[in-house]
Amino acid sequence: MAKPYISLRPEITRTHALTLMDWMEDERVTRYLSDASSVSRFIAQAVDRAQLPILTHLFNQGGRFFMAYDRNDIPVGFVRLVKSGTECEIVLVVGDHDNWGRGLGWSAIREGLKLAFLDMRAECVIAKIHPNNTRSVKGFESCGFLPKLRTPTLTHLAMTADRYLQLLREGAMTDSSRICVTEIDRARLLRLIEVEEEAQQVDLKHEIERAIVVEPQHVARDVVTMNSRVVLNLDDTQQEVTLVYPHDADDPSRKLSILSEVGTAILGYQEGDSIDWLVAERTRRICVEKVVYQPEAFGDLEL
Repeated sequence: MAKPYISLRPEITRTHALTLMDWMEDERVTRYLSDASSVSRFIAQAVDRAQLPILTHLFNQGGRFFMAYDRNDIPVGFVRLVKSGTECEIVLVVGDHDNWGRGLGWSAIREGLKLAFLDMRAECVIAKIHPNNTRSVKGFESCGFLPKLRTPTLTHLAMTADRYLQLLREGAMTDSSRICVTEIDRARLLRLIEVEEEAQQVDLKHEIERAIVVEPQHVARDVVTMNSRVVLNLDDTQQEVTLVYPHDADDPSRKLSILSEVGTAILGYQEGDSIDWLVAERTRRICVEKVVYQPEAFGDLEL
């Protein structure tokens, strides 16, 4: 059975809005959603008043809104992040009840936490859940949230940035295989992240933080490190690429920047590993078939 997979995407279209309206009309979905009526009213007004095909700007008023897609690129829910000061509230809905119990909520929580902590720079993420909504309470607790406040009408659960990074480094925040990076690659990549403005750096920071860090001379020979040449299978299409820093990237030579979607995806994986990753706004299956050349294996530690 495939592991749960969710990608969060910021673009909201009129079609998405209509799907959201259908979800909000299902009492099983809205039963424990405290602001269900206001959300439904807002969506209806957005559809009626705005004639544009893209409604993203309307949904991002007062927070950041993301559609949640499954592995088959089908919308299954949404995540809303509302930051106030150093705290960020997360609101999560899996819209189609047929998808309940598949672990999609857990996956969506982890993706929301990645954005809240690594992109929005929150110091604490809060989830406010009706105490009778035991499925959601258990889902957030299984992701590492701890009780903060309980009232008859709401259970407040919290995750701090320090706790998030600890769980991430322990491998508790992902279903993916653990990855390895060398001490040298990690230091260089963290410096790169500090000066880069590209959105892809959020995913790269996430991968670096969750990676097992090893000395260059101790990394396994079949691990993808920086400047490795690798044979990939991307949705059943084979290609050979070299993973490089942005200033060395060159499409005709198949030199792939670490800040590209595929480049970030393959860092630290081994021969035989497969990864589901969002590439050009759709989910792709990436398989690492062979590490043809790895600098560390050849003693080329200065690359």
